[in-house]
Amino acid sequence: MPEMRLHEEEIQKLKEIARQCRIDIVRMTHKAGSGHPGGSLSAIDILTVLFLKKMRHDPKNLSLHGRDRFIMSKGHASPAYYSILSRAGYIPEERLISFRKFGSELQGHPERSYLPFIDISSGGLGQGLSVANGLAHGLRIQGIPARVYILMGDGEIQEGQVWEAAMAAAHYRLDNLCAILDRNMLQIGGNTEMIMALEPLADKWKAFGWNVIVIDGHDIDSIMNALNEVESVKGQPSIIIAKTVKGKGVSFMENNVEFHGKAPDDEQLRKALEELGG
Repeated sequence: MPEMRLHEEEIQKLKEIARQCRIDIVRMTHKAGSGHPGGSLSAIDILTVLFLKKMRHDPKNLSLHGRDRFIMSKGHASPAYYSILSRAGYIPEERLISFRKFGSELQGHPERSYLPFIDISSGGLGQGLSVANGLAHGLRIQGIPARVYILMGDGEIQEGQVWEAAMAAAHYRLDNLCAILDRNMLQIGGNTEMIMALEPLADKWKAFGWNVIVIDGHDIDSIMNALNEVESVKGQPSIIIAKTVKGKGVSFMENNVEFHGKAPDDEQLRKALEELGG
């Protein structure tokens, strides 16, 4: 896909879609009585730009030559994933409310046996980048002009496998690979820097041979510009470190680790929808 700059009207449209997805997220988790709203709300602006403006894909043609691949490595943020897949035409909107219900295809973690249009099942944290390497390498060997995008959480990059994969991606010069890090600073047990410090993150990825871009992960224009920029990088993989706010968009969920894996109750849903205009 050629480089694309967003006009103000497009930016506002994407912001509106992200707002609607946030409404989906709080409703889905409330209805299920479980799920992970915090990391879903932090990631939805990234997913909105990626799926609706950047990636080459077609829900009506899954065998599209050159189709870009996507790995939702932080699979617990499935409400965000399902919501944007719905907006992109893969999942009927009325199915979202079945999230985490017995027999539903929308399980707590994305499952390819139920959803054949997703590239991999995910949920085992720390494994996505290794799979992304294999996909990117395989596509290049086959001469397929597709890119591989992966969304990771910051807690999961404490896994050693991530850094082994980071070394391999640089070694094989996988410039068709773009990792995006949802850097919201919180994991299930608290602040990432208190549990297992990650900083200086940008320097670490650079030392591993990656092209590194740091952005505001809620700024639609910045997200798009970063995704455009990585397409011009040759001979090395890229990572976009997207600084985000866990629970973004709902005041009492923002930077509140309690909502990493807790659904809103009835009153919290009411307040959240009021703030989101839902």
